Amino acid sequence: METLSWDDGRGQWAAVLVASSAGGVQGLGTLLGGLTAALPVPVLVAQHLNRSRETRIVAILSRSTVLPVKLAEHGERPQAGTVYIAPPDRHLCVEGDGTLALTREDRVNYARPAADPLFESAAQAYGSGVIGCVLTGADSDGARGVEAVKAHGGTVMVQDPEGAEFRGMPKAAISTGKVDFVLPLAAIGAAITRLVQ
Repeated sequence: METLSWDDGRGQWAAVLVASSAGGVQGLGTLLGGLTAALPVPVLVAQHLNRSRETRIVAILSRSTVLPVKLAEHGERPQAGTVYIAPPDRHLCVEGDGTLALTREDRVNYARPAADPLFESAAQAYGSGVIGCVLTGADSDGARGVEAVKAHGGTVMVQDPEGAEFRGMPKAAISTGKVDFVLPLAAIGAAITRLVQ
Protein backbone atom coordinates (compact mmCIF):
# COMPACT_ATOMS: atom_id res chain seq x y z
CA MET A 1 0.00 0.00 0.00
CA GLU A 2 1.24 3.45 -0.95
CA THR A 3 2.39 6.05 1.59
CA LEU A 4 -0.02 8.93 2.14
CA SER A 5 2.18 11.66 0.70
CA TRP A 6 2.73 13.51 -2.56
CA ASP A 7 4.67 16.57 -3.71
CA ASP A 8 4.78 18.12 -7.18
CA GLY A 9 7.33 20.76 -6.25
CA ARG A 10 4.55 23.06 -5.05
CA GLY A 11 3.74 20.77 -2.17
CA GLN A 12 0.02 20.65 -2.85
CA TRP A 13 -2.68 18.58 -4.46
CA ALA A 14 -4.90 19.96 -7.21
CA ALA A 15 -8.32 18.30 -6.88
CA VAL A 16 -10.36 15.47 -5.43
CA LEU A 17 -12.61 13.71 -7.96
CA VAL A 18 -15.57 11.60 -6.88
CA ALA A 19 -17.63 9.21 -9.01
CA SER A 20 -20.89 7.63 -7.87
CA SER A 21 -24.12 6.29 -9.26
CA ALA A 22 -26.85 4.14 -7.69
CA GLY A 23 -26.84 4.72 -3.94
CA GLY A 24 -24.37 7.53 -4.45
CA VAL A 25 -26.11 10.51 -2.90
CA GLN A 26 -26.02 8.89 0.53
CA GLY A 27 -22.44 7.75 -0.11
CA LEU A 28 -21.42 11.25 -1.15
CA GLY A 29 -22.94 12.64 2.02
CA THR A 30 -20.84 10.28 4.11
CA LEU A 31 -17.62 11.06 2.21
CA LEU A 32 -18.15 14.83 2.23
CA GLY A 33 -19.09 14.73 5.91
CA GLY A 34 -15.62 13.39 6.62
CA LEU A 35 -13.87 16.40 5.05
CA THR A 36 -12.86 19.47 7.04
CA ALA A 37 -13.64 23.12 6.30
CA ALA A 38 -9.90 23.69 5.75
CA LEU A 39 -9.75 21.33 2.75
CA PRO A 40 -7.07 22.91 0.51
CA VAL A 41 -8.45 21.57 -2.80
CA PRO A 42 -11.76 21.59 -4.69
CA VAL A 43 -13.95 18.47 -4.91
CA LEU A 44 -15.39 17.68 -8.35
CA VAL A 45 -18.28 15.20 -8.41
CA ALA A 46 -19.84 13.14 -11.19
CA GLN A 47 -23.00 11.57 -9.74
CA HIS A 48 -25.38 9.98 -12.23
CA LEU A 49 -28.50 12.15 -12.14
CA ASN A 50 -31.96 11.91 -13.67
CA ARG A 51 -31.90 14.36 -16.58
CA SER A 52 -35.68 14.71 -16.77
CA ARG A 53 -36.20 16.63 -13.55
CA GLU A 54 -34.56 19.33 -11.47
CA THR A 55 -32.01 17.95 -9.05
CA ARG A 56 -32.06 18.54 -5.31
CA ILE A 57 -28.57 17.13 -4.81
CA VAL A 58 -27.03 20.44 -3.73
CA ALA A 59 -29.56 20.94 -0.93
CA ILE A 60 -29.27 17.31 0.17
CA LEU A 61 -25.47 17.23 0.27
CA SER A 62 -25.23 20.65 1.91
CA ARG A 63 -26.84 19.13 5.00
CA SER A 64 -23.98 16.61 5.28
CA THR A 65 -20.89 18.80 4.95
CA VAL A 66 -19.35 22.03 6.21
CA LEU A 67 -18.06 22.68 2.67
CA PRO A 68 -20.05 24.85 0.25
CA VAL A 69 -21.78 22.70 -2.40
CA LYS A 70 -22.89 24.00 -5.82
CA LEU A 71 -23.70 22.88 -9.33
CA ALA A 72 -20.64 23.41 -11.51
CA GLU A 73 -20.77 26.21 -14.08
CA HIS A 74 -19.09 26.31 -17.46
CA GLY A 75 -15.88 28.36 -17.46
CA GLU A 76 -15.52 28.77 -13.70
CA ARG A 77 -12.24 28.12 -11.91
CA PRO A 78 -12.70 25.69 -9.01
CA GLN A 79 -11.84 27.05 -5.58
CA ALA A 80 -10.32 25.12 -2.68
CA GLY A 81 -12.80 23.84 -0.13
CA THR A 82 -15.79 23.92 -2.48
CA VAL A 83 -17.74 20.94 -3.87
CA TYR A 84 -18.74 21.17 -7.55
CA ILE A 85 -21.46 18.81 -8.78
CA ALA A 86 -21.92 17.98 -12.47
CA PRO A 87 -25.42 19.21 -13.38
CA PRO A 88 -28.00 16.86 -14.92
CA ASP A 89 -27.40 15.93 -18.58
CA ARG A 90 -23.92 17.52 -18.70
CA HIS A 91 -20.47 15.98 -18.48
CA LEU A 92 -18.21 17.89 -16.09
CA CYS A 93 -14.68 18.19 -17.48
CA VAL A 94 -11.53 20.16 -16.67
CA GLU A 95 -9.85 22.25 -19.35
CA GLY A 96 -6.08 22.44 -19.78
CA ASP A 97 -6.00 25.75 -17.88
CA GLY A 98 -7.82 24.24 -14.92
CA THR A 99 -11.23 25.81 -15.58
CA LEU A 100 -14.40 23.72 -15.61
CA ALA A 101 -16.30 22.82 -18.77
CA LEU A 102 -19.81 21.42 -19.14
CA THR A 103 -20.47 19.43 -22.32
CA ARG A 104 -23.29 17.52 -23.97
CA GLU A 105 -20.99 15.04 -25.64
CA ASP A 106 -22.25 11.47 -26.02
CA ARG A 107 -23.23 9.47 -22.97
CA VAL A 108 -20.47 7.39 -21.43
CA ASN A 109 -21.51 4.07 -19.86
CA TYR A 110 -25.09 5.15 -20.66
CA ALA A 111 -24.71 8.20 -18.41
CA ARG A 112 -24.34 11.96 -18.70
CA PRO A 113 -22.83 13.15 -16.42
CA ALA A 114 -20.33 10.30 -16.25
CA ALA A 115 -17.17 9.73 -14.27
CA ASP A 116 -14.78 8.83 -17.07
CA PRO A 117 -14.80 12.23 -18.83
CA LEU A 118 -14.21 14.00 -15.50
CA PHE A 119 -11.38 11.71 -14.41
CA GLU A 120 -9.69 11.68 -17.81
CA SER A 121 -9.82 15.45 -18.34
CA ALA A 122 -8.75 16.25 -14.76
CA ALA A 123 -5.84 13.81 -15.00
CA GLN A 124 -4.65 15.56 -18.16
CA ALA A 125 -5.07 19.03 -16.64
CA TYR A 126 -3.74 18.37 -13.13
CA GLY A 127 -1.40 15.40 -13.59
CA SER A 128 -0.26 13.73 -10.40
CA GLY A 129 -2.17 16.23 -8.23
CA VAL A 130 -5.42 14.27 -8.61
CA ILE A 131 -7.09 12.02 -6.04
CA GLY A 132 -9.82 9.97 -7.73
CA CYS A 133 -12.50 8.26 -5.62
CA VAL A 134 -15.01 5.68 -6.91
CA LEU A 135 -18.07 4.98 -4.78
CA THR A 136 -21.18 2.84 -5.08
CA GLY A 137 -22.71 2.31 -8.53
CA ALA A 138 -24.22 -0.43 -10.66
CA ASP A 139 -22.10 -0.20 -13.80
CA SER A 140 -18.43 0.17 -14.79
CA ASP A 141 -18.27 3.97 -15.05
CA GLY A 142 -15.03 5.28 -13.59
CA ALA A 143 -12.82 2.30 -14.49
CA ARG A 144 -11.36 3.97 -17.58
CA GLY A 145 -10.98 7.19 -15.59
CA VAL A 146 -9.08 5.36 -12.84
CA GLU A 147 -6.59 4.16 -15.44
CA ALA A 148 -6.15 7.74 -16.69
CA VAL A 149 -5.58 9.08 -13.16
CA LYS A 150 -2.89 6.46 -12.51
CA ALA A 151 -1.29 6.98 -15.95
CA HIS A 152 -0.75 10.64 -14.96
CA GLY A 153 0.64 9.77 -11.52
CA GLY A 154 -2.47 10.44 -9.43
CA THR A 155 -3.90 8.48 -6.50
CA VAL A 156 -7.02 6.31 -6.53
CA MET A 157 -9.33 5.38 -3.64
CA VAL A 158 -12.28 3.02 -3.99
CA GLN A 159 -15.13 2.23 -1.64
CA ASP A 160 -14.86 -1.37 -0.44
CA PRO A 161 -17.41 -3.22 -2.62
CA GLU A 162 -18.45 -5.35 0.35
CA GLY A 163 -19.95 -2.27 2.00
CA ALA A 164 -21.27 -0.59 -1.15
CA GLU A 165 -24.99 -0.49 -1.85
CA PHE A 166 -24.16 -1.32 -5.49
CA ARG A 167 -20.83 -3.04 -6.17
CA GLY A 168 -20.46 -2.64 -9.95
CA MET A 169 -18.45 0.60 -10.07
CA PRO A 170 -16.10 -0.21 -7.17
CA LYS A 171 -15.44 -3.73 -8.51
CA ALA A 172 -14.78 -2.44 -12.04
CA ALA A 173 -12.34 0.13 -10.66
CA ILE A 174 -10.52 -2.50 -8.60
CA SER A 175 -10.34 -4.85 -11.59
CA THR A 176 -8.12 -2.32 -13.40
CA GLY A 177 -5.32 -3.14 -10.97
CA LYS A 178 -4.67 0.61 -10.62
CA VAL A 179 -6.26 1.27 -7.21
CA ASP A 180 -4.11 2.49 -4.31
CA PHE A 181 -6.61 2.22 -1.45
CA VAL A 182 -9.77 0.13 -0.96
CA LEU A 183 -11.50 1.59 2.09
CA PRO A 184 -14.80 1.50 3.94
CA LEU A 185 -16.91 4.47 2.88
CA ALA A 186 -16.70 6.11 6.32
CA ALA A 187 -12.87 6.08 6.15
CA ILE A 188 -12.45 7.78 2.75
CA GLY A 189 -12.97 11.37 3.92
CA ALA A 190 -10.34 10.98 6.65
CA ALA A 191 -7.90 9.37 4.19
CA ILE A 192 -8.34 12.28 1.77
CA THR A 193 -7.76 14.74 4.61
CA ARG A 194 -4.52 12.99 5.61
CA LEU A 195 -3.28 13.07 2.03
CA VAL A 196 -3.96 16.71 1.27
CA GLN A 197 -2.98 18.17 4.65
